[in-house]
Amino acid sequence: MAKTKVIIAGAGIAGPVLAMFLKGTGYDPIVYERTESPTNHGLSLVLQPNGLKVLKLVPGLLDKVIGGRIKELVQMSVLPEDLGELSRSDAPARGEAGLGVGVTGVRRTVFHRLLLEHAESLGVPIIFGHQLVSLEQAADSVTVTFANGKTDTASFVVGCDGLHSNTRECLFGKHDPTFTGLVQTGGISETPEVLRGQQIVMNVYGDGAHMIAYPVNDHQTSWGFTTKEPEAKENWRAMDEEAQRKFREGPYSQWPFGAGEIISTGQNIIKYGLYDRPELSSWHKGRVVLLGDAAHPTSPHIGQGANQAFEDVYHLVRLLTKYNPDAAEPSTELLSNIFTEFENMRIARTSEVVKRARKQGEYRVVEGVEECKKRNDYFRGIPMLPPAQLQEMVVNPYTVGHSEVTLVF
Repeated sequence: MAKTKVIIAGAGIAGPVLAMFLKGTGYDPIVYERTESPTNHGLSLVLQPNGLKVLKLVPGLLDKVIGGRIKELVQMSVLPEDLGELSRSDAPARGEAGLGVGVTGVRRTVFHRLLLEHAESLGVPIIFGHQLVSLEQAADSVTVTFANGKTDTASFVVGCDGLHSNTRECLFGKHDPTFTGLVQTGGISETPEVLRGQQIVMNVYGDGAHMIAYPVNDHQTSWGFTTKEPEAKENWRAMDEEAQRKFREGPYSQWPFGAGEIISTGQNIIKYGLYDRPELSSWHKGRVVLLGDAAHPTSPHIGQGANQAFEDVYHLVRLLTKYNPDAAEPSTELLSNIFTEFENMRIARTSEVVKRARKQGEYRVVEGVEECKKRNDYFRGIPMLPPAQLQEMVVNPYTVGHSEVTLVF
């Protein structure tokens, strides 16, 4: 008997993970990606306990992850009038001790290629050069048309095609993403000697600027520098050589605590605007549903973008397994019930994360000595990872040892 076919639009971070989960629960997923091949776009991301618990369910995947272990969160001020360490927390180390998974920084390109290779090794086909442009729903199937004129048909479709999701546009019309007013400049640097072996996420606050830096392997640090500037479109390509040189040699290269050395040695420096989108009241229509950034893109200030997408993957597949345990061809009514329950539990949580991330960016980037002092006092007074947020990672998307999803290959 043929397995139930599922089309996944988007082979970024979420798509391959969803495909592995569907494959491991009896479905026949195929992933289509708009780009012609895997790209080198993007810098890095932080895998947090809630996301790592999802990845841990895929046999053999976590063993292959190359990253930088993170055990402490440190906040510092470079404001001359208030220079020094603001706070330090060992929450990541404590979380790892209790959960068996901690916090890991990874280079996006390295991690992305691992996901693609692992998915393909488990029998998931990933087809590049296919940009979804239209959907036609029938009583028991969906036909997808691509920009190259080719088509494919499956039982249902999941849009994992990111901030500029064509799937979302097909379902709900075109709505431009919202510029948050903040721009990030970022790169990868050799880890300075002063920071070697420290295993920290470092947040550094200046006048009108904020920097985050963390290890992505045993010798490199990824960093992002946030400022208020006119809108910069995100093409994820490196700035021209002259612009990179000016940034490396600019005033931020004089920041203390190793931050300036990170800036001055940065490579492939990119600049991009930070965006989110208005909250959707529904993520599905008929036999098509959205997941990850296609449904709830967020600015990166609390590092939850990919981790929330992994939570989506877990809960969507959990509900498919619960209500369609044999992975049989589902009716539109059954899919609608599953997708409705999925979005009812996920929209509230992801909307709160998006709002929290935007607010965090606004708190971090302020101008003028007095406002900067107020910001510094605020961050002195609260943990960088408050207990309530750490607890969210403990219980979401499942508590350790109590997963409702088992993958079999």
